[in-house]
Amino acid sequence: MRFQDKVVLITGASGGIGIKAAELFRAEGAKLALVDLNKTALEKASSEANLDKDNTLLVAGDVSKENDVQAFVDHTIDHYGQIDIFINNAGINGEFGLLTEQTLANFQNVLNVNTTGVFLGLKYVMKVMKKQQNGVIVNTASNGGLLGAPGMGPYVASKHAVIALTKTAALEGAAENIRVVAVAPSGVDTAMIRSIEKNTNPDNVEEARKQFEASVPLNRYATAEEIAKLMLFLSSEEASFITGSYYRIDGGQGATSV
Repeated sequence: MRFQDKVVLITGASGGIGIKAAELFRAEGAKLALVDLNKTALEKASSEANLDKDNTLLVAGDVSKENDVQAFVDHTIDHYGQIDIFINNAGINGEFGLLTEQTLANFQNVLNVNTTGVFLGLKYVMKVMKKQQNGVIVNTASNGGLLGAPGMGPYVASKHAVIALTKTAALEGAAENIRVVAVAPSGVDTAMIRSIEKNTNPDNVEEARKQFEASVPLNRYATAEEIAKLMLFLSSEEASFITGSYYRIDGGQGATSV
């Protein structure tokens, strides 16, 4: 198994990509530290994924709060003694609206979770990995981190920043054998995309879904498992010479842009 006894820390782990990644890592022998703002939802997701308690640490934490991030990183080290892989995944989409209609509160909230959260995760996990002289970090960006998206200004701004942080962290961690990469999905069939559909066209969610899917050459959303499988590959020794890069997994959507 590729990840036997590797310790994998995952944020945003109560659903979607996060819990699917946890399930796949555990199936390949990893020990898990799962973090989410909602401990009840995290416990439910872990139970439904049949993750064994002996190898699964569940921690409540807010990635936008520095004390919380430091605490869940320290808790993982106290429990397992190391962090081999960090899936820096927590994120929100925020409220839909043109820039002229957006509130500063929404803009700041989205960046606090999606950008500050990624920064804080990098800060504290890289400190651990620098001492270890090894590690892999996979940040969850988005196709929206490479393109514009009318009505989703705060979200795309936050995800552009994630890609910039990925490149910078890769350069800063290379001497200590820390690899840092990002995945950039298009729409993924999770609760987040259903929220975006509702915000986009509250009167006809099904029509919003059809329009989103039609923007993808493969004419569908990705599944959480497809994204998680890419994360596992990038975390594995098979990807040992990959760092500082972002990987589109978007059904061809990005092929229409530069």
